[in-house]
Amino acid sequence: MTTNTVLLLLLSVLLAGGVSFFQYFYKAKSNSKINWILAFLRFCSIFGLLLLLINPIITRKSFETIKIPLPVVVDNSSSVAEFKANEIALEVYQNIVSNAELKEKFNIQSYQFSAELEASETFDFKGTQTRIDGVGKGLKSIHKSINHPTVIITDGNQTYGNDYIYSFDKNKSVYPIVLGDTTAVFDLKISQLNVNKYAFLKNKFPVEVFVNYSGKKNVNATFSISQGNTILNKQNINFTQNQKSHLITVLLPADKVGVQIFKAAISSPEIEKNKYNNSKNFAVEVIDQKSEIAIISTINHPDIGALKRAIETNQQRKVTIVKPNQINSLQDFNVLILYQPTSEFKTVFEKNVVANLNTWIITGTKTDFTFLNQQQDAFSFKMSSQQEDYLATFSSQFNLFASDNIGFENFPPLQNAFGTITPKIKMETLLTARILNVELNTPLLSYVDIQGKRTCFLFGENSWKWRLQSHIDQQSFEKFDVFIDKTIQFLATNNARKSLVVTHENFYNSGDAIEINTQYFNKNYEFDDKARLSISVKNKTTNQTKSYDLLKSTNSFKVNLDGLPAGNYSFTVTENNSKTSHAGFFEVLDFDIEKQFVNPDYVKLNQLATQTKGKTFLANQAEELVKSLISNDNYKPIQKEIVKKTPIIDWIWLLIIVVAALVSEWFIRKYNGLL
Repeated sequence: MTTNTVLLLLLSVLLAGGVSFFQYFYKAKSNSKINWILAFLRFCSIFGLLLLLINPIITRKSFETIKIPLPVVVDNSSSVAEFKANEIALEVYQNIVSNAELKEKFNIQSYQFSAELEASETFDFKGTQTRIDGVGKGLKSIHKSINHPTVIITDGNQTYGNDYIYSFDKNKSVYPIVLGDTTAVFDLKISQLNVNKYAFLKNKFPVEVFVNYSGKKNVNATFSISQGNTILNKQNINFTQNQKSHLITVLLPADKVGVQIFKAAISSPEIEKNKYNNSKNFAVEVIDQKSEIAIISTINHPDIGALKRAIETNQQRKVTIVKPNQINSLQDFNVLILYQPTSEFKTVFEKNVVANLNTWIITGTKTDFTFLNQQQDAFSFKMSSQQEDYLATFSSQFNLFASDNIGFENFPPLQNAFGTITPKIKMETLLTARILNVELNTPLLSYVDIQGKRTCFLFGENSWKWRLQSHIDQQSFEKFDVFIDKTIQFLATNNARKSLVVTHENFYNSGDAIEINTQYFNKNYEFDDKARLSISVKNKTTNQTKSYDLLKSTNSFKVNLDGLPAGNYSFTVTENNSKTSHAGFFEVLDFDIEKQFVNPDYVKLNQLATQTKGKTFLANQAEELVKSLISNDNYKPIQKEIVKKTPIIDWIWLLIIVVAALVSEWFIRKYNGLL
C-alpha cells in the first residue's frame, strides 16, 4: 500500500469521525447510549463510502510447493508383446509409479505411446505402429520451461518417424528402461523394400531390396521374388562378418493389368528365432496406357524420325506419321504432334475443336507464325524472316511433373525464326531460351493445362541433335527418351474434371492409416461443402459390407478405415443428394511391421540417454533407477511465492456493511422520533 493511500485512509477516518461527532455530539443536550450507536453507524457508512472511493489494493502473499514432473512413458506397441515383455513392462511401471519416496519428490505423470503420445494409466500393448520421436516432441510442448527427467519404458524399435535421438530436449535427462532380450541372435531380415506404386504394361519396373544379417558366422542365403506360385527371380547371397548387408536390385516384368501382389523372401538352412521378417509383400499397379500418337507434318525432317524412335521405346506408344491432308478422323489418336504447322494444317485444327485432343506444337524455320497466331490463344508471335540459334536453360522451378536436367545446357542449339514470343496465359516453362550466353527469359519448351486441355510448345527444330548429344554424353538414348516419354505422358493423360473426385491408395500395409479423401463439385465446378457423402466397403473374400459417412474437413470429405484385416476390398462412394457415385478398390497387404524385430535397440536408446545426460537401465535394474532419481539433487521441489492483489471495491461485504449501517441508522432514528 502506497503512502498516498495511507494518508487518504487517515483523512477518511478523521472526516468520518468529524462528521459523526458534529452530527450527534456537537451542541448535543445529552450523551445518551443511542447517540453513541448512531454516531458509530454514521462513522461506518461514511468511512465505508470513502473507502470504496479510495479503492486501496489489498496484497496477500502465500507460498506453494511445486513438485518436478516425472513423465513415465510406456511403449504400448505390439512389439513389446512379441518380445513377451508386456508383463515385465507393467511390473516395472507399477514399481515406479507406486514408490512412496518418488511420489513425495515428483509429480508422477503416466503416458503411453504407439503411433501417438497420450496420457494413460492402462496399457494393452496392441499398437500397430511405434513413433518414439513423437514422445520427445509431445513432452516438449507439455513441459516447455521445466527441467525434468523422463522415464521411457520401451524396446527402442521405431517403425516410422524421424530419428528420435534428436527429438528430445538435450537439457532434460531421459532414462530409458530397455524391454526384451538384448542377446544377439541369428537373424536374416528384409529391412527395406523400395518400389514404384505404378508401372506400365509390357514395361519392366525396378525393385530395390535391402537385406540384413545378424550373427557370428558366414551364411549362404537364398533371395527370391515370387508372384503366387511363380518364382520371378532367385539368387544366392553370401553374408560374412564384414558383409552383413546387401542391396539387391531386380527388374520385374509388368505383363498384367491391375494391382499385382508380389513377395520378396530370404531364407537359409539355419534356424531363426523370428522368420516373420524374412519376407515382405509388396504391390504394384500395372497401368495399360496404350497411346496412339500422330506426328503431322508437311515436310521431311530428321526430328520426326528421332521423335518416333524416342516415343516408341515405350511399348505402350504407337506413332503414325501422316500429312495433314491424309487425316480423315482424329478419333484414332490420343495425342497430336503438329510439326511446324502452316496453313495446310487448318483442317487439323478445325477437326480438333471437336475431338479436343491434347497437342504438341513444334515450330521451326518452316512454320507459318501468322497462321499459328490465329489457331491458338497461348502465345502471341511476332517473328521475322531471320533465323536464329537458341540454346536451352533448364528451369529448376518447374513443378508440373518430375523432370530431370539431362544436360540441356550442353545440347546443340535449336533453330527458329527470330522474333518475340509472348505468353498470353499462365503456363509452366521447363526450358528457357538464350543466345550464346545472353538469357532471353523467353520460353523454349512450355506446357499449358487449362480446363483439362493440355498443350505443349517446343520453339525450335533440330531436336534430333539433342538425342544424338545425349547418347554421346551418356552412351545411351535412355535419358532423352525418358524426357520425351514424360511429355507424352503429360499429354496422354485425360485431366477432365469430374463432379466426384476420390483420392486413395490402391494398396495399404496392415497397420497403416487407411484414409479415403473425396471432393464433390457442383455444376459450376465449385466445391460443395453441403454434400452428403457415404461409402460402402466390401470385403471380396467374406462379402462382409460396412457403410460409413464421410466427414467434412477444410476442402474435402474423408473417412478413416483403420483396422481392416488383410484382404481385397471394393468400395462405392455416393453423394446422397444427387446419387452421383464412384466405385473403386484397394488391397490391404498382410504385413505387421511390429513383428520385424528380434532384439530391442539398446544401442539407440543408450545414444538417447547419452545425448540427454541420462542413463540406460535394463528391466531388472528399475530399482536402481528409482534410487538414482530419489537421490538426485537436481530435481528438488520448487517453493513458489503467490502474490494476490485485490482491490477493495471487489469486497461485496463492504458495500453490504455500508448499506446496513445507513438502514440501521435510519430505523433507529425513526423509532426514537429523531427524524
